[in-house]
Amino acid sequence: MPVSQRFDVVIIGSGAAGMTAALHLANTKKVALLSKAALNQGSTRWAQGGIATVVDPEDSLEAHIEDTLIAGAGLCHHDTVELVVNESRNSIQWLIDQGVPFTPAEHKSASSDNPLLPGDDASPLSYHLTREGGHSFRRILHADDATGLAISETLITRVKQHSNIHVFENHLAVDLITRHKLGLAEQACVGVYVLDTKQAKVQAFAAKAVILATGGASKVYLYTSNPDGSSGDGIAMAWRAGCSVANMEFNQFHPTCLYHPSAKSFLISEALRGEGARLTLPNGEAFMHRFDARCELAPRDVVARAIDHEMKRLGLDHVCLDISHQDADFIRGHFPTIYQRCLELGIDITKAPLPVVPAAHYTCGGIVTNHQGQTNIAGLYAIGECAFTGLHGANRMASNSLLECVVYGRLTAEDLLSKLPNLKEPPKLDAWDESQVTDSDEDVVISHNWDEIRRFMWDYVGIVRTDKRLERAQHRIKLLQSEIHDYYSNYRISSDLLELRNLATVAELIIRSAQLRKESRGLHYTLDYPTTAAEARDTLLVPDHW
Repeated sequence: MPVSQRFDVVIIGSGAAGMTAALHLANTKKVALLSKAALNQGSTRWAQGGIATVVDPEDSLEAHIEDTLIAGAGLCHHDTVELVVNESRNSIQWLIDQGVPFTPAEHKSASSDNPLLPGDDASPLSYHLTREGGHSFRRILHADDATGLAISETLITRVKQHSNIHVFENHLAVDLITRHKLGLAEQACVGVYVLDTKQAKVQAFAAKAVILATGGASKVYLYTSNPDGSSGDGIAMAWRAGCSVANMEFNQFHPTCLYHPSAKSFLISEALRGEGARLTLPNGEAFMHRFDARCELAPRDVVARAIDHEMKRLGLDHVCLDISHQDADFIRGHFPTIYQRCLELGIDITKAPLPVVPAAHYTCGGIVTNHQGQTNIAGLYAIGECAFTGLHGANRMASNSLLECVVYGRLTAEDLLSKLPNLKEPPKLDAWDESQVTDSDEDVVISHNWDEIRRFMWDYVGIVRTDKRLERAQHRIKLLQSEIHDYYSNYRISSDLLELRNLATVAELIIRSAQLRKESRGLHYTLDYPTTAAEARDTLLVPDHW
């Protein structure tokens, strides 16, 4: 195996953001697309609800912008929201052109509150729309209840057809390589060290530019809707390399994950509530009206806190989500994936409510970027959930995340296409040095620390926080980081160790950010500061270690 491989651009992450960027670059550039597992195992495929855009004649771009700003609790960057919403129609048209099979309007029965929009076959107007929490209109295009899967499979097909995109599955990034780390004066990213998890070998990938599209960090919590790979790798690597991060205290908890011992990470789409599903206590009593006039269609932070409050007040393991009052054919037609999965577990949602609990779902903060995805390190970009663009503020509105991935995947690629001719060729990269480490005989340390981080983050830095809980979490993470650093320094690396190291870094960033926010806003709710400050400010962390 060569010491290094060279590309024009290395993209770390193979979800919607990474593949969108790759496809926009590959007509003229040689691209490496790194996937830490199989190409289809990222978070994108698990997104059920859909992707937001304005197509209803009664809706407007201004309304989409305003809904996003309201959901973000005063912290959204207005210019970013305008940019993404204004780019939404073109971005979704691009997905349609790639072949994403959005659910067509004619497949759903029309009603006064379920508009069927006329249009050409190649237009978003041809597709059925649903509504989710925080949206004032139906503006969610979807592929039944498996939109992320449809987008993922379509883009994977396109990626595999492109000779300029070189896919490396089961390749986990270890650390970014910058000119500064190589002893050069300038701070620019020139590549990445990557662990081939099948061969257990580390190789250097050199490039003029690197795009981080690594997703979020919700696996830092005990209960999450995300796959196991959501360990904050890109955020942690960028922080170690010298990137600033912002608003890491805002981790969105999805209100409704299925509560069942055999249903690991199975999300119950917000679209159920958009179609009339009601949240109830196990005795059938509705409760959302006591917390917000929008009831089940309130933003996610409001709904998650309401469920958390009722569970703690009554000592419940779960609450219930009931859509059984709707027509059975309507339920099976709109939510075939959820219906079938629940049926496999002995729950017929056409006849009975399903048990649900909140779970960590989305990282609203991340690596600070501009409107082209550029970080504060030359040649390093970040897009998708790992990036902080200012779009989501203190609480992401439903179905804006897939939209952000596609919009910024394209904008970043366009920026790179204009800049790559003027970027320096990367220098020769040294081989990974394993001469001072040995094989570990204490892997139990990794599994124990992984479990401990996720448990104290859930208990101390979860839906409701206090200063005392945050202090306890800070104390624990410092001790664990010391253990992890010692382990990393002495033993040969593995995927589990790398993810644990990254998870600990992200946990520290979340805790530090939460301690700095002396108010309750959006997804950050603390009993010590229950009111919202008059002035909305981002929480910015700037590394001082490089």
